[in-house]
Amino acid sequence: MRKFTSLMAVAIFLAFAGAASAATPLVDVDWVKANIGKSGVVFLDVRGKLGGQSKTEYLAAHIPGAIWTNYLKDGWRVKDKNGTVGQLPPVAKLEKLIGGLGIGNTDHVVVIPVGSKALDMGTATRIYWTFKVIGHNNVSILDGGMKAYLSATDKKTKKPLNPLESGQITRAAATFTGTLQKAMLASKTEIAMASTSGGVTVDNRPNNQYLGINKHGMAKRSGTVPNSRNVPENWLTQNGGGKFRDKETIKKLYDLAGVPTSGDQINFCNTGHWASLGWFASSEILGNKKAKLYDGSMVEWSADKSLPIQSAIK
Repeated sequence: MRKFTSLMAVAIFLAFAGAASAATPLVDVDWVKANIGKSGVVFLDVRGKLGGQSKTEYLAAHIPGAIWTNYLKDGWRVKDKNGTVGQLPPVAKLEKLIGGLGIGNTDHVVVIPVGSKALDMGTATRIYWTFKVIGHNNVSILDGGMKAYLSATDKKTKKPLNPLESGQITRAAATFTGTLQKAMLASKTEIAMASTSGGVTVDNRPNNQYLGINKHGMAKRSGTVPNSRNVPENWLTQNGGGKFRDKETIKKLYDLAGVPTSGDQINFCNTGHWASLGWFASSEILGNKKAKLYDGSMVEWSADKSLPIQSAIK
């Protein structure tokens, strides 16, 4: 009886320990500081200008132990067989990339973006979504990014107070195995059906692109998927910056845009970058696990002349 009781106690402890260590979508600076050097926590610094992804800032100063990856050049996104850019790579390629960074299946990955504006928070949400879509749920984003981490400074010297180190950090390669979560992805056919049957399709591009005033350089036509509602990516962060708005505020913004906060929903943009912000707000902040992302987005949609385009401007 004592042995059984002891085993039950261990099982209960492990259950609570597992629950306590479960990753939340967003972590704050205090959480990061408390987990520096902790086994099983990997800080993944994704800073860099989107055009060139320079790691100069990372090398100069980063969270102790943080590793760096080039969002544009390391293989997080690829051109598919139809020539659509910025698409989800095959799982095998992501396994090689992630394992090569020294990240294993048991690691809690914390993505560290610049934190200056919604655009670079989109880098974090896109990588976060990538982990989730291949079955790795133990992932978080530092809300406010590195800007929030560096914001605490000495009043006299103006130097950052939070721990920093410089130089390149590498981890020994690990084995990482992923499994594609197909239910999180929406195809061109699926969004076309939703568009014509009263489904919820959400355009997360800036309003000028949604209206058809401007377009992405690789889009073939201006406008949006017919019957879509517009929730611009910079609505989702405070003043278009690096901190996400709270759940209640996002609910109000969805209501303003005429977008329900539950039920089937497909987010899209141009190539799935801004749409990852919309998906993150819906799925991870509002808790709508029926939200999906259409990776091909308007670059793929506009290239298919058989598909209609809705534009406010002719």
